[in-house]
Amino acid sequence: MRFSTNGGCDFAVDPNLPAPKACALWDPRIDPSVVVLQKVPEVLSGGAEPTILPEGTTRCAQDGLHHLFGPGRQVRLQLLQEDPDSNALVALVPLNQDGFARLNAIYRLLAQLHGRKIPADKRLTHQKRMRAKRMLQAYDGRVARASQREIAEVVFRLSRVSRDEWQSAPERFAVMALLRDARKMVDGGYHALLRSRSVRR
Repeated sequence: MRFSTNGGCDFAVDPNLPAPKACALWDPRIDPSVVVLQKVPEVLSGGAEPTILPEGTTRCAQDGLHHLFGPGRQVRLQLLQEDPDSNALVALVPLNQDGFARLNAIYRLLAQLHGRKIPADKRLTHQKRMRAKRMLQAYDGRVARASQREIAEVVFRLSRVSRDEWQSAPERFAVMALLRDARKMVDGGYHALLRSRSVRR
C-alpha cells in the first residue's frame, strides 16, 4: 500500500501507526509460528469435514488468505486458497530445523480447534521479553545520542552518581551488554526470537 505522506513508497503497514496498533504480516519463511494451510490432498480426504477456523479477521493478498485471531490478532494462519470454508485443510511442515517450531504452532491450533487446553508459546519467556524491551530502550537512547549513563538512568532508574562511581557501577556494564546485544538484534539477530527454544543448531 502506498502512503502519500511518506514519499509514495510501498509499506506493508502504515508507518504512521504506533507499533502496538500495527499488524505486520511476517513472511512464514521467517516466522515459523505462522501455520500454512492448504486443501487436504485426495489421499487424506476420505471422510474429512470442512475445517472451521477460529473467529478472526481475514485478509486477501497475492500469496493467499491471511487469517488472524486470538488476543490482539497475534495468531496467524496463511491459506493457499481462496475459499477455505468449503474444504478440509492440512498444515504444511517443511522437514527442516524450523519444523519443530511449526509443529508447536500446529499443536496450539489443533488444541483450539478441538476444545483442548492451549499450551503457551514458549519461544519468548517473560525474562527474554523484558531483556528485549531493555535492549530496544538502550538502542533507541543511543540513536538519540544519549550517553550510557543517561540510558542507565532511564532503563535501570539509576540515581545520579559521580563520575568515579559510574566507572565501577554494575549498571554501566549492564548497559554496555544491552547495547552490544541490541546491535546484533537490529542486524538480523531478531530472527532467533521467532524460532523454537528447543532446537539446537
